Amino acid sequence: MRQVYELGVRYFDCARMYWNGQAEEAYGLGLQGVRKDVFLTSKSVGRTANEAAKDLETSLRLLKFDHVDLWQMHAIQGREDIEAVLKPGGAIEAFEAAKKSGKCRLIGFTRHFDREVHATLLKAYDKWDTVMMPVHAADHACLSFEQIALPVAVERGVATQAIKIFDKANLIRSLSPSDCLRYALSQPGLQVAICGCGTVGQMEDNIRAVTNFRQMTAEECAAVRKRAIVGQGVYTGPTLEYWKKRAWRRRRIVAPG
Repeated sequence: MRQVYELGVRYFDCARMYWNGQAEEAYGLGLQGVRKDVFLTSKSVGRTANEAAKDLETSLRLLKFDHVDLWQMHAIQGREDIEAVLKPGGAIEAFEAAKKSGKCRLIGFTRHFDREVHATLLKAYDKWDTVMMPVHAADHACLSFEQIALPVAVERGVATQAIKIFDKANLIRSLSPSDCLRYALSQPGLQVAICGCGTVGQMEDNIRAVTNFRQMTAEECAAVRKRAIVGQGVYTGPTLEYWKKRAWRRRRIVAPG
């Protein structure tokens, strides 16, 4: 982590549940002495105010910091989750209290299952600062977040964080990592492209790809979308984007081809 910081990365994404809680502990160790220089996030899967508040206290203890820059409701999956977090006693009360007390500066929510749920929650609460969703060049081929949820975020002025940029490396069959990053960062409302890495070298590649970033034109984006699904074969659709699989089953959609 410290090596990645020294490469110039200043945005660090985390969650209470990652690595069974050890991720926050590792962040707390790796970011000692540089906290003021980084943008730090964490997430909670708590659906009640009490559950979420306890998660945040644990997160701050393990991180060894008194606040996070962004705290997010994690893994919002269905309408039942929306109802749970927004009702009296729901997690939103803990999030609002944390922002008011300075334990977080911004609040948001995340997930990658259902584009309609994302759009609904964006409309149901008007104080979101951020939203996290899949944004990548093959998204249009299967229950597209880019077509349904992203425009709502843009309309409501909610900053978007892109995940699944490389489609769990599946897109590397058709596109270069640079193509994937440029595509995601060229979409409206995108503020952050969150890239995991297995090695420092992979993050070095990501940094090189955006060092001289140039926004894609509409024509370039269209060409990349086409290339993203050409040659994928059986990997197109719900197999390529397995995290949307529950949504495919729920709607009884059959993959083309």
